[in-house]
Amino acid sequence: MNKINYAIVGTGSIVPTHAQAIANIPDAAVIAVCGKDIARTQEIAARFNCDWYTNYQEMLQRKDIDAVSICTPSGLHADLGIEAALAGKHVVIEKPIDISLEKADALIRTCQQQGVKLAVIFQRRYSDGIITLKQFLDQGRLGNLIFGGCYIKLFRSQEYYDSGAWRGTWELDGGGVLMNQGIHYIDMLQYLAGPVAEVKGHCGTFGHTGLAVEDTASAAIKFQSGALGVIEGTTCAYPGLVSRIDLYGTEGSAVIENEVLTSVQLKNGYQYKAGSSTENAGVSSPDISCECHQRQFQDITTAIKNNVEPAINGSEGRKSLEVILAIYKAAFTGNRVTLPLADSLFLKELAKTGW
Repeated sequence: MNKINYAIVGTGSIVPTHAQAIANIPDAAVIAVCGKDIARTQEIAARFNCDWYTNYQEMLQRKDIDAVSICTPSGLHADLGIEAALAGKHVVIEKPIDISLEKADALIRTCQQQGVKLAVIFQRRYSDGIITLKQFLDQGRLGNLIFGGCYIKLFRSQEYYDSGAWRGTWELDGGGVLMNQGIHYIDMLQYLAGPVAEVKGHCGTFGHTGLAVEDTASAAIKFQSGALGVIEGTTCAYPGLVSRIDLYGTEGSAVIENEVLTSVQLKNGYQYKAGSSTENAGVSSPDISCECHQRQFQDITTAIKNNVEPAINGSEGRKSLEVILAIYKAAFTGNRVTLPLADSLFLKELAKTGW
């Protein structure tokens, strides 16, 4: 396979980022885009010199499409991914993998049965800061983990939630700040600190009107290692502040701010300090760089060509979803919730009654 041909489904603000990332890779190309908004679909197709469709099933019939990148509202991810897998296409899913464990597992199972690759976009794992800190942790330089926390301090206006009928809904968004924005930092936290064993949580809606899902959440967590932690998230932190991950170990501490590794200080005297960056703090996807997306799409493309698993496959992409659903369940029931979760059926009742 000389070049992997991608199709993209969706016309949202993240689509040009996916398309540009793929276009920047020598052994990949975007050859089709599909969306319901004809004008927007044509605009994207013209920008990236590819074909356009409004009928997803028609596009899937093309034999020259190797992989499909799905950038639709979250509640449609698994359904569209399953259709692509059944058509023999490799599947790339913009985060989250879906909004329920049942649908995520169905997607993973179908891709395995069809012999196609499944990747979930968590491009921030490919940032230089996360790569460097993961190396420190894998080398044991921070010692045994004591504490891991992430603090997601974003701002989204009322107009942001009003801009799309799917935003802020349980049916298609699957949740609020944790599921839509905070999932990136929750993914990074569990990737760095290890699996989560149990959570206690609170969620609420305080800064927006007509919003069914949470705009603010906090959770106390315990990792399988025994370390403790915290997850905080809000879209009410005007105008969008620095988001952070803190890790404290028996031999030192490390801080990530907006994916930049700003500090590692070890008891042996080692100090790593980098300039703190506020770039992209609290912004929406139109303003983000595609560099980390490009790194992940290169990994996915190489995995397809070499018939190996991409680094962030379906099982990896599922992990942050399960943590978030555990927080939702803890907030909804008022109970401590242990992982793994048996199911996410409680979401139906939560969507009816609210917090």
